[in-house]
Amino acid sequence: MTKYRVSLRFAYWSDSALAEFTGRIIAGLTGNAAFPAPDVPLADLQAQLTKFDDAMAMSALGGMAATAQKNIERQKLDSLVRTEAYYVQLAMKNDLATLLSSGFDAVSGRSPSGPLDTPVVLQIENIETTRLALRVSPVENARAYEVRKMNGTGGWVSGSIGTKSRRLEVEGLVPGSTYQLQVRAIGGSRGTSPWSDPVQHMAT
Repeated sequence: MTKYRVSLRFAYWSDSALAEFTGRIIAGLTGNAAFPAPDVPLADLQAQLTKFDDAMAMSALGGMAATAQKNIERQKLDSLVRTEAYYVQLAMKNDLATLLSSGFDAVSGRSPSGPLDTPVVLQIENIETTRLALRVSPVENARAYEVRKMNGTGGWVSGSIGTKSRRLEVEGLVPGSTYQLQVRAIGGSRGTSPWSDPVQHMAT
């Protein structure tokens, strides 16, 4: 059985990426019945995020003191997000969908030589009339991700291959058409994971 863990990779991200990620956590935990009592109250997490955003803005204007204060606020935010991650780890009961609903990313306990887990499509957004961007759950030991698309009954065709689970783009779409989309991970002992459950989205 695969054992899932909350990823702590956010500690190594850029300031702006950490801020964006924290906003995602707040949104994921707000009203989430699976996580009724976060160790860090969401109002406190939001307050620290606001302090960090303000400190980043001041740091961008220059000055050693402003940069030092920004680093202090980042450390405080990182500590709160890490505390929240430990809470989610205990509360999600090794259920991947529950973990991902919190906004955190997951890693699994599989060895590099084992088969890959199936990714989950978390979000789809329209970039242009002919392009979509997908965000999927990261898969441990995956080297890349492949997207395929289907318009009506025309059959599946390859959409794209990318290395970042946070943004996979699909091009060449027909505006006004509804597409079925699936993603699979590439790597592991079997070469690819199973395809994800299909999701529908209209190119607008």
